Amino acid sequence: MSLLQSNLPVDTLNQAQQQAIELATQQENLNLLQLLMKGGWIMIPILLLFFLGLVIFIERYITIRNASKADGGLMAQIKSNVLSGKLDSAIAVCRSSNSALARMLQKGLTRVGRPIKDIEAAIENAGKLEVSRLEKNINILGIIAGIAPMLGFVGTIFGVIQIFRDVEVAGGIDIGSVSGGLYVKMIASASGLTIGILAYIGYHILNMMVERLILKMETEAVEFIDLLDEPGV
Repeated sequence: MSLLQSNLPVDTLNQAQQQAIELATQQENLNLLQLLMKGGWIMIPILLLFFLGLVIFIERYITIRNASKADGGLMAQIKSNVLSGKLDSAIAVCRSSNSALARMLQKGLTRVGRPIKDIEAAIENAGKLEVSRLEKNINILGIIAGIAPMLGFVGTIFGVIQIFRDVEVAGGIDIGSVSGGLYVKMIASASGLTIGILAYIGYHILNMMVERLILKMETEAVEFIDLLDEPGV
């Protein structure tokens, strides 16, 4: 009986320690979730820039990837139909593909019979139009990459101003309050820099994808012009 009684305080102490640890963990998680909101009102436009950049990146990534999808045998089918004099079939192949490259080559096929320079100009104009469609809204990511860090710095500066104003009103310096306030206000700068870096990376990823697609389109366009310039076509 005495052994059981001696174990009770130990069990109670262990339970209390476990509850304290769980409570501290819950409080820490809660603070992490609320940490961003402590950055002040400037966090609202920063978060809006984050969601805007995320939507633009995902939408453009999917669009560019679909536009640059592999057109298996597209040039082979076009070459076979052109050499056989079946221009309508070649145009139908381009329409069924419905990719940026196919639309560009389709524009050239509709000009067959005219001088080569006219066909080249039509293909070039169609290519520029396709590229402009692919680059739509990509520059906004570049703008976000520049604006987000500046907004973060502005939020931190306003926070520092508020801290020193409170110190002036209080008539004294409380190192704990000042350091704690600066820690909270630096959240805005950290958030702005992080979003700016992500937007910068996304901007260059999309530009590299577009550049690869442009190179592919230019290569296929040259091959198409050479095909039309062959004797007997």
